[in-house]
Amino acid sequence: MLGRMITILMGFCTRVVFTHTLSQEYVGVNGLFSDILCLLSISELGAGTAITYALYRPIAEGDIEKQKSLMCLFRQLYRIVAGIILVGGLLILPFMDVLIKDTPEIDHLNLIYLLYLCNSVLSYTVVYKRTLVDAHQLSYIGVLCQTAAGILQGILQITVLLTSRNFVLFVSIISLSTLLSNAAISIKADQLYPYLRDRDVQKLPEEERREIFQNTWAMLMHKTGKALVNHTDNLLLSSLVGIISNSLYSNYYLIICAINEILKQAFQGITASVGNLGVETNKKRVHRIFETTFFLSQWMHGLAVICLYELIDPFVSLFFGPTYVFTKDVTLVLCLNFYLTGMRQPTLVFRDSLGIFWYDRYKSLVEAAINLVASILLGQRLGTVGIFLGTLLSIVTTSLWVEPLMLYRHFLESSVWPYFRRYGLYTAVTFLLWYGEDLVCRRITGAPWGVCMKRLAVCVVVTNLVYWLLYHRMWEFRLLMEKGRGLLSQYRKST
Repeated sequence: MLGRMITILMGFCTRVVFTHTLSQEYVGVNGLFSDILCLLSISELGAGTAITYALYRPIAEGDIEKQKSLMCLFRQLYRIVAGIILVGGLLILPFMDVLIKDTPEIDHLNLIYLLYLCNSVLSYTVVYKRTLVDAHQLSYIGVLCQTAAGILQGILQITVLLTSRNFVLFVSIISLSTLLSNAAISIKADQLYPYLRDRDVQKLPEEERREIFQNTWAMLMHKTGKALVNHTDNLLLSSLVGIISNSLYSNYYLIICAINEILKQAFQGITASVGNLGVETNKKRVHRIFETTFFLSQWMHGLAVICLYELIDPFVSLFFGPTYVFTKDVTLVLCLNFYLTGMRQPTLVFRDSLGIFWYDRYKSLVEAAINLVASILLGQRLGTVGIFLGTLLSIVTTSLWVEPLMLYRHFLESSVWPYFRRYGLYTAVTFLLWYGEDLVCRRITGAPWGVCMKRLAVCVVVTNLVYWLLYHRMWEFRLLMEKGRGLLSQYRKST
């Protein structure tokens, strides 16, 4: 989490300099090209999740030969992925005029896009090695490499912006950072697992290959749906509203994504542990750990969404300028989407780690279809807020109930209704708190910095105090406190 926060802080500083040295069109193009390449990344086909799940048992059993076979297959798949992204990205070039309404006057626009494409292709060169490191519950290694590369990237980009304002050079630095990060992870993985260099690798049995490709097919559907839901907003804003709207959304997306990444890291960090737990222990214990994780998620995301709603508008105005601030209705919908997406994290971690992503494979495609149709129709009628309302509608009608239902039905083997009752209770408490704190925060006036700090104090103190009063007697809270004291004790002994 610390590594993520440092990287995000560096990215934020870069974005502040970016918005003050280049025009809104550059900010919009940056967000648009990033989303186009995120959509292309669905060619990854979900192989990463499928093979990571397949690695948990051989790692637990110390089966080196099986790990070698899986990594060989993974390497071959990702070389194909890099080629697909390259070809797909090149095919999009002739359609730039369609994707961008009112094409901005930016020099070398096609070259800039090709640099983004180059970075996307490079990101797949050694990703299979990081997957092995993560599956061994050493994901901090990859995070440290990315953090170091991110700091260097931020320093170089800020220097370029302040000295030359050369956007082409600015984008080129991203590829350099990706190369350095990949090289560091590759070297470390080879040191930890020398067998990655072995040429004598057994072919996986046909039955296991079929299972992996079946899971990969299921994850393809999930990734396609997720990409269409999460990375079409910039495309729709660009085509329906205009590139300037992209520039506003890009700053909000930066902040929301930063908070989401920090919180997400807390849950992604336990992914390999959950996978190992599913292999080695009983379902009753898995159920207990899931409920505790869900309890932690509602506390973290409840606090985060209240702070986000009260602070994001004055924060954007302070750092990027008043012209980059959305209307309050747009901010509200973005925060609701953030909360609903965040509350899914425990279910998604357990689903992927326990290998049950086959059962809800069609859900993501239905969600994507609802999102696209609703966003286009509402966007034409309501503008920017309508596009984000389409995303909200797609989450509520699909992911909100399908994902936990599949987890409880196909692995935990118990009724899902207690989960929904808890979800309703947690959400009702959070929304009531949100409403009450908003009434207080509206009365806070003064200088922008003072308003931000006072609102933050109100949100953090009141939310945590009320949560503690309501939940401190629950067994989930006591279990988390027990785990926390145990970790603290271990830390003290080690120092």
